[in-house]
Amino acid sequence: MTDSGSQPSDETARWSRLTDKQRACLDLLLERQTSKQIARRLDISKQAVDLRITTARNILGAANRDEAAILYARLRQTYDRISCDPIIVSPDRGLVPSSVPDGGLPETMHESASPTKGPRVSNPPFGDFWRPDHTRIRRVWLMATMLVALALLILTGLAIAQALTRLISG
Repeated sequence: MTDSGSQPSDETARWSRLTDKQRACLDLLLERQTSKQIARRLDISKQAVDLRITTARNILGAANRDEAAILYARLRQTYDRISCDPIIVSPDRGLVPSSVPDGGLPETMHESASPTKGPRVSNPPFGDFWRPDHTRIRRVWLMATMLVALALLILTGLAIAQALTRLISG
């Protein structure tokens, strides 16, 4: 084992080598989430989660996921501290009346209020039409349907143009 003077610099190097994406996965790993659950929360694939955790394990020198979580928790306690919190919180002004029944959140706030999913469009034009969790076959069918609709739109436009040309020319 090395002397105690070189250990903190080794820990600092390990901490600095971890990327933000790896730290996000490790944070959720500390909450005892599975790779599939982490993938859903971060909106990435399960394989990407496994790759990030494996890379982080190698950086931390851990033998398995549990050991990586323990080592990461120790490093996070040391290196992930807020040294100064400049936010000054104003004193409580009292309760504000709500126009929403039962004091709940309005429907428009439920979707955008999730801090783990990141910014989302509140009302996408096609809803869940093009979700990332569609199977490959469903995506092919969706693309084929869109191509057929586009071809019909073009053919309709050409038919209208031909009819207008005949009308104008006599």
